[in-house]
Amino acid sequence: MTPGQEIKLGTNQWTVVGIFASGDSMESEVWGDAAVVADTYRRGNSRAAVTVRLADPKAFGALKTALEANPQLKVDAATTLDYFNKQSEGMTKIIRTMGIAVGAIMAIGAMFGALNTMFAAVAARAREIATLRAIGFGGLPVVVAVMLETMLLALIGGLLAYLIFNGQGASTLAAGTVGKLSFELKVTPELLWTGLKWALAIGFIGGLFPAVRAARLPVTTALREL
Repeated sequence: MTPGQEIKLGTNQWTVVGIFASGDSMESEVWGDAAVVADTYRRGNSRAAVTVRLADPKAFGALKTALEANPQLKVDAATTLDYFNKQSEGMTKIIRTMGIAVGAIMAIGAMFGALNTMFAAVAARAREIATLRAIGFGGLPVVVAVMLETMLLALIGGLLAYLIFNGQGASTLAAGTVGKLSFELKVTPELLWTGLKWALAIGFIGGLFPAVRAARLPVTTALREL
């Protein structure tokens, strides 16, 4: 599809004369002269769709009202975004369902990972924790210390996930008129904040039980551990 190359569409050979940029989904289409394309595919004067670029997006409501009020036309006016959202809504539901399922499984795995990590950390520092308890620190400071460490690890993990996945592209095949869905993972500040909140919540749950265990650890028993 490079300029100067010939491709066969229908029964005719077509020469690619250029590449246009619109900054939206239209770039995935092949455009040609309407009359020539209609004659090639024997469509006559009928048109399946007409794309209109408005001078002001706010004028869409007036255009839609005027078109639907015209008795000579049978049209369904929609914005480009609404049109493609409708075309891909089935695949969107599948992707959302799969994303929630995979995310839930990964969240459960992350909580167990946090539990194992912090239980191991508490066991390795049993004598240090017991020493703090012996010199006067209560159970609450121990819980806070373990929880702060867990939350910090969760926060770092959330930020690493943002750095790794933000800007990554993906594509999938879809049924219907849309042959392929391509999208880019863009993590907005709102999504980043939501992700960090989930990461901190997972870290909190994963670190709570090890923290409580560390606070309840008998001082005499911990001091005897190697």
